[in-house]
Amino acid sequence: MAIIEPYIQINNLTLQFEIYDQNSQSLKKTIIQNSIGGIFNKKGGKRIIIKSLNNINLEIKSGDRVGLIGNNGSGKSSLLNLISGIYKQTSGNLDVKGSIVSILDLNHGLDFDATGYENILLRGILNGHKPSEIKKNLKEIIEFSELGHFINIPIKNYSMGMILRLAFASSTFYQPQILLLDEWLSVGDQTFIKKCEKKLDEMIKSSQILILASHDLNLIHRVCNKIVKLETGSIIEVKSINS
Repeated sequence: MAIIEPYIQINNLTLQFEIYDQNSQSLKKTIIQNSIGGIFNKKGGKRIIIKSLNNINLEIKSGDRVGLIGNNGSGKSSLLNLISGIYKQTSGNLDVKGSIVSILDLNHGLDFDATGYENILLRGILNGHKPSEIKKNLKEIIEFSELGHFINIPIKNYSMGMILRLAFASSTFYQPQILLLDEWLSVGDQTFIKKCEKKLDEMIKSSQILILASHDLNLIHRVCNKIVKLETGSIIEVKSINS
């Protein structure tokens, strides 16, 4: 059987949200605070249309290391959420081939009434991994998290640092063809941060496609070979980075 190389093909893609609120001024503040991105317009009294992504066209092939840049609210996170399957486009076409690991929101998929152990299983299943694959990585995930006996108590009793350790560890032990990152992660103390950075470097090197959203241009130039710049939900520039 022929192995299909991963790729992402995006054509004329638009993402918009409709929000209703009695206080449009309060809503505008919420939009700004949440940095959803794009352009918003008021329609029909209380109805607000937010165009988070507008007519996006982009092709990403195996070997591409893409850095998404732009101000807060430019659409970087929205684009990552679309590719990962968290959002569904309003119009246009999105064709993604290849296994994905997305490290976008570390709290996504956590059940605070469940134990750390149970959350590893739950997070793996929600991310589309087979039970056999989860069990294969279970011991290493627990060891990497450094949570010890706390792994068997509900995570509502964890500190924020412990939750982040668990979430990071349970997200990074599956080798993807496509790796999605929203900013570079700093989790825990300096020793643990170095361990996380080493793990991310390993994942980047072994993945076939990387898409990284970041404000850190030095980081973008270190790990990427292509830059995509967004502004108010539209791509305004695509350029290669000289190695």
